[in-house]
Amino acid sequence: MAKNTSSSAFRKIDVDQYNEDNYKEDDCGESQSPPVGPDEKEITNFINQYPFNKNTFKNIEALKTVLRNAPISSRNQMVKDTALNVVMQVLLSVKSSQIEEAVNALDRDHLDILMKYIYRGFETPSEGSSGQLLAWHEKVHAVAGVGCIVRVLTDKKRV
Repeated sequence: MAKNTSSSAFRKIDVDQYNEDNYKEDDCGESQSPPVGPDEKEITNFINQYPFNKNTFKNIEALKTVLRNAPISSRNQMVKDTALNVVMQVLLSVKSSQIEEAVNALDRDHLDILMKYIYRGFETPSEGSSGQLLAWHEKVHAVAGVGCIVRVLTDKKRV
């Protein structure tokens, strides 16, 4: 049997701090200058520069720029909606045959952000976007795996 069950020396952490009622959201991201999202003019220039060129370099650079400047820590919904529109413009401008090349050019963090935008695009579908988003989802899942989906669905920071 137990030698001394009345001892409380085994408690080294305060378990009450993990109670849902005591949870406070981190405000450190908002105290700094909040990200304003991707520059719409810059992205439009990337897309329209060589629209019929078979080289996808400009579309990949536009995608990287959009994902790098994603307003994840911002709480301004208008900024997030504007960024979603820009990302959807970029995603829909990439041809289906070039999606795999674009996905392979991204690192893990950018793939997670891209998956967040794919799910956000599913929330508000437009004409013809669902099929394109499904193609993107398939390619991102093939490269990043199930872990990417789990990270996106459990992350508190939304796009």
